[in-house]
Amino acid sequence: MSYVRTFLPWIVFAVLPSGQWQWAALAGLVAAVAVTVQQRRTGAGFDALIIEIGSAVFFAALTAIAFTDPHSGVHDYSAALSSATLAVIAGVSLLMGRPFTLGIAKRTTPREVWGLRPFIRANAVITGAWTAAFAVTAGALAALAHAGHGHSTAATLVQAAGFAVPMLFTVRYVAAAQAKAKGETGPR
Repeated sequence: MSYVRTFLPWIVFAVLPSGQWQWAALAGLVAAVAVTVQQRRTGAGFDALIIEIGSAVFFAALTAIAFTDPHSGVHDYSAALSSATLAVIAGVSLLMGRPFTLGIAKRTTPREVWGLRPFIRANAVITGAWTAAFAVTAGALAALAHAGHGHSTAATLVQAAGFAVPMLFTVRYVAAAQAKAKGETGPR
């Protein structure tokens, strides 16, 4: 559920009609701000809101461009730019040693695990997978946009896969890591 909430602004932007991209960008901005405010009120730290804050910044810029020049060439590449932005946010969080998934994982993990190397390493691997998925998705969407299919069914499927594949990887990787940890700490 945390990942759906985290990526809600991007989902909102992706499902709204591309012909109304100004309103889709504004809806993404509103969703990003609303999710961030809601999460802060529930006590989430800024480390758990890396994607949400980056989303708000992206959608603020996109909204400004979309309303200033509705016929901007940015529109054709907006889906690719969305995924590229996510790749940059995720990649920078990884390079800074603060994988964006770490804050999300802390919401459901006991505090005594937070500083353990396997926990931090698992989140680095998971964030790396998300970063790679976003980068590949951005490249595929840019190629589709360049071919004149930036807002096609194929682009929608690529976007959906860009979220579904790393989400599935995350679920499976976490399950494997938890099973391994239980095996290491269990009876011998």
